[in-house]
Amino acid sequence: MGAPAIAEFPAKLWGSIAARRARTFPSWLRTKDDGRGYRPLREAIAHYLAVSRGARCSADQVIVVSGAQQALDLLARLVLKKDEPVWMEDPGYFGAEIAFSSVGAKIIPVPVDEQGLNVEAGLRLCPHARGAYVTPAHQFPLGMTMSLQRRIALLKWASRAGAFVIEDDYDSEYRFEGSPVPALQSLDRNSNVILVGTFTKLLFPSLRIGYLVLPSSLMDLFMAFRYRTDFRNLSLDQAVLCDFIADGHLGRHLRRMRNLYSSRLAALMDASHQYLRGLLRISDVRAGLYTVGFLENGMGSRQAEKAAAIRGIDVVALDRYVLKLPDPKGVLMGFGAFNETEIRRAVLQLAAALDRRNVRTVTKEHLTNPTISATMKPN
Repeated sequence: MGAPAIAEFPAKLWGSIAARRARTFPSWLRTKDDGRGYRPLREAIAHYLAVSRGARCSADQVIVVSGAQQALDLLARLVLKKDEPVWMEDPGYFGAEIAFSSVGAKIIPVPVDEQGLNVEAGLRLCPHARGAYVTPAHQFPLGMTMSLQRRIALLKWASRAGAFVIEDDYDSEYRFEGSPVPALQSLDRNSNVILVGTFTKLLFPSLRIGYLVLPSSLMDLFMAFRYRTDFRNLSLDQAVLCDFIADGHLGRHLRRMRNLYSSRLAALMDASHQYLRGLLRISDVRAGLYTVGFLENGMGSRQAEKAAAIRGIDVVALDRYVLKLPDPKGVLMGFGAFNETEIRRAVLQLAAALDRRNVRTVTKEHLTNPTISATMKPN
């Protein structure tokens, strides 16, 4: 789930940029390092965010990190203390829950609906929370976009309460219909929003480069905190990524991948309408690298996950991301890394797995026949 189409990445181009940078390493290695990362890359990120997300920031507010999870871990340890309450979307991203729980914060599960995080519910549950974590452009895991009304309400609450808002912008670039959605940070006038992003899903998973956009008032405090564990923050990958962005390759790659992922999602939806009717209803959200399907066959999320795994299909039970709500009875399915033929074949197997008439028979054979167990193991 969420894996990009690695085979479609321009690896030769990336390699040629890396080779050129490796041959001239003093040009970037001797750059003054203030712990925020390679400055030309931070400038490129600030420009990219301004153009693509409407973000209002300078390079001095951008900090390069090793990925979104490191960003969340550092932020949790900086802005939260033991037993301080923090709002989290329910269902929501488990990585944020891990980061907040590791510092002993009190997680306040706030339900989401078709407009995103329910701010009114959050106010009823805990009006004086220290902060909130949200995925407004593409809610994880359900996929909806936070409405403008909710965004304004969230920012008004944060301003009144003196609370922070962590905006996780993990894959907002992959939106296949409608106008691009500006970042929540673009609406912030009171320096409450901290923007977190990553290039992992945009390019390839082993590229461990993400970023934070901090309010200027937090910058010195954050850097003093970071120096406890990380004195230098320059790498060859940062210099290569800088050239990849500045030379226009990132923009061209994203345009091509939007078209590819859009066609793969369309293939999944078409096959699902044909073969999963009455078993699984696919969300109509057209964005991202995965989609959610809601079960209509009476199965619970874990039951469906197990039934699919027996037939070699790797879906993720939706209730794995629930904090307090009951089982939403659904599964998450990645489509980005698979071509249309593979998607159609997988949907046929998923249909067989979710047909309750087959579950008892298949499970019995799976448990008693080691050959079937071996051949049906998920990839």
